[in-house]
Amino acid sequence: MAIRKTGKFIKQPGGYKAFIPYSLPPKPPIKYDDELRYLLSEADRAIAKLDGMSVTLPNPELFIAMYVKKEALLSAQIEGTQASLEGVLRFEANLPISEDINQVKEVINYVKALNLGLEKVQKKPVTVDLIKCLHKILLERVRGSERKPGEFRSIQNWVGPPGGTVFEAVFVPPPPEHVERLMLDLEKFMNNEDQIPPLVKVALIHAQFETIHPFLDGNGRMGRLLITLYLTWKKTLTRPLLYLSFYLKKYRSEYYEWLMKVRKEGDWEGWLKFFLNGVIGVSREAAATARDIILLKDSLLKKLYAGRISSIYAVMLLDLLFKKPIITSQDVIKEIQVSKDTANQLIRRFVELGILKEISGKKRYKSYLFGDYVEIIKKGTEI
Repeated sequence: MAIRKTGKFIKQPGGYKAFIPYSLPPKPPIKYDDELRYLLSEADRAIAKLDGMSVTLPNPELFIAMYVKKEALLSAQIEGTQASLEGVLRFEANLPISEDINQVKEVINYVKALNLGLEKVQKKPVTVDLIKCLHKILLERVRGSERKPGEFRSIQNWVGPPGGTVFEAVFVPPPPEHVERLMLDLEKFMNNEDQIPPLVKVALIHAQFETIHPFLDGNGRMGRLLITLYLTWKKTLTRPLLYLSFYLKKYRSEYYEWLMKVRKEGDWEGWLKFFLNGVIGVSREAAATARDIILLKDSLLKKLYAGRISSIYAVMLLDLLFKKPIITSQDVIKEIQVSKDTANQLIRRFVELGILKEISGKKRYKSYLFGDYVEIIKKGTEI
């Protein structure tokens, strides 16, 4: 079978070769063999099942908020960030953390960018301007902030070993003078009405974005964020629960290898199979997580009844914990609208039942962790 050309390697004045991709869609078109059709069908079913499962959660929006944090963390970890989910939660709760605060802020920035993007695509399409806006948030006051966040690069970049030169690069993206045109072509492809299935189209978009590598830093995180934005915009996901960084972190080497196979061999079909296997696996993992959360909620309600603290306030506190897994008595007073004494009594009983654990080590203004819930969510984020 002849190798499909997805672009061309052009020798540059410095002597190295840079890759300039052709516009999408691929030519000749994607060949849908039996395996690819099967994977596409399974991926669609897995997403539909996940959507249906999310409806039965205690509070879908709270689950989504925690999953956004998980995706942010996993995407940052692919780039070498060493933050943990508990570190992110402690930072948000204004508690001391033992981790590098700048790496935790990278995760926080991703959460901000993704949330803003999800809000924007409810009314408007994904555009180059939106990508620039979100990229600026991603790199605000963290690693790469000096590398012109929110602006397409004006110099050559490359992918290779740390400290290596362009001649040691694994991959050299297109020269800077091509970036604007290529990104506008990609925007046009994203917005074109065509018959390409959304899951196939977003896989093409992600690979093309990573090949263009339009920014000096943060291209991986921005490209992965784009997957969720596109599928939410296209209503493939009614809730943004598909976070492929779980899969791409686990199979990081294969991920990079498939992107290179697309560039060098034009193997879009192989990349699509790898991508769709990820969609299937991540959808099933997220559905399993949803089931675990439902079971946790049910078991804790039974524990409250058995412990004879099944008042309306106890149930409200349990609901609050799925929203805010690190709390203080002040949080309980404010969110549940109870007195200080009632809040302290509720927290004490939750500690006695093993639902909460004190984590601040203070005598006053103590903070408590809803550990069982965090353990479920953080699966796959371990360093």
